[in-house]
Amino acid sequence: MAGEFMTLPNARRFALTDATLPAVLVKGFSGPAREGLIQADIVIADGRIERILPAGAAPADIVKADMRGGMAWPCFVDMHTHLDKAHFWDRRPNPDGTFMGALENVRADRIANWSAEDIRARFEFSLKSAYAHGTRLIRTHLDSIPPQPDISFPLFAELREEWKDRIALQAVALLPLECVLEPEIFDGIVATTKRYGGLLGGATRILPDFERILDTLFRAAADNGLDIDLHADETEDRQVLTLEAIAEAKLRNRFEGSVTVGHCCSLARQDEETARRVIGKVAEAGISVVSLPMCNMYLQDRHAGATPRWRGVTLFHELTAAGVKTAVASDNTRDPFYAYGDMDPVEVFREAVRILHLDHRLDTSARVVTSTPAEILGRPEIGVIAEGAPADLVLFSARRWSEFLSRPQADRIVMRNGMGIDRRLPDYRDLDPLMEK
Repeated sequence: MAGEFMTLPNARRFALTDATLPAVLVKGFSGPAREGLIQADIVIADGRIERILPAGAAPADIVKADMRGGMAWPCFVDMHTHLDKAHFWDRRPNPDGTFMGALENVRADRIANWSAEDIRARFEFSLKSAYAHGTRLIRTHLDSIPPQPDISFPLFAELREEWKDRIALQAVALLPLECVLEPEIFDGIVATTKRYGGLLGGATRILPDFERILDTLFRAAADNGLDIDLHADETEDRQVLTLEAIAEAKLRNRFEGSVTVGHCCSLARQDEETARRVIGKVAEAGISVVSLPMCNMYLQDRHAGATPRWRGVTLFHELTAAGVKTAVASDNTRDPFYAYGDMDPVEVFREAVRILHLDHRLDTSARVVTSTPAEILGRPEIGVIAEGAPADLVLFSARRWSEFLSRPQADRIVMRNGMGIDRRLPDYRDLDPLMEK
């Protein structure tokens, strides 16, 4: 395609030579590293990675594509998104950018407009964007206030099947946690979630009988073989710290499934002793944490006429140091919770490096949008470069971190099964009929 920095060979077997790889993402091969980057030749045959060799070691008789030191990454993983909400900002914006404004406007638009046809168009627009940017695996939360689950989950199942060869999809039921103690509502949501192979989730806050709610949620997940993915403490209010209760509930219930929490903003507002105690429990419970730096920075500490004084994100470095699996993701896209975004993990990574200070050193930072979220989502074969794996790669002209992080990498090449894909992004005009409602 025009604008790409190199041309891929039209051959069954070829080599990408003089490629720069993030060492943390390469399995079964190592070499001298500089800033966590290694040089290699990648031999591709019949759509798979045949060999990873030292730079300059590709067979002499093979067709070659010279990367000239450009980076090669595995395809990306976006582990926390809201594809049912995406792309209706023009129809119902958030006038003040606040969290309450987001809640109110999403609720109003959901009631008025969220038919299967409406969600499909916006959902697919997001998938087309993510695919063009190089994403291989996405987990989305689906608003699950009845009757919405009966609309969104069947549609999700259709899209999961239609897109299975391009993007693997997972779904979480984002349910109102106060309904957990109402069997006539909760049992139906659990049944729908199980029927369509989803996870249980919700947004935690201080509620009456909160421990009982968590215990009921964990028991339902265990009884139905479901994993859990919760929004936790998406607030600047240091009095709200449900993360500790979630960890205690997982331990108390001896829950053996996977538990992931997102946001955890108020953790960064705690004193050192409290933060260490909570992080220790999260590590002991084996809970994974995903930070959503772009959305959190947009929403948190937003007050009319005032400059924000904190970044809104969780204690990412401290959680990682304690052995907690940590990742970053897109979160919302062009909806009342976040007015911007394009489902581009390069943008997410670049902004995360700046907001969370994932640099100096950058040696292992590439994992946060690739291998670690893939592990958390139970797909460890995705997000890594390994011999025998599909040649699902994203190629960049950037050779070093400063080059990579200073431009949007619009000229990247996305390879799927060893072949370049059409990277044209969907046109926002395609959504115009939906915005006229």
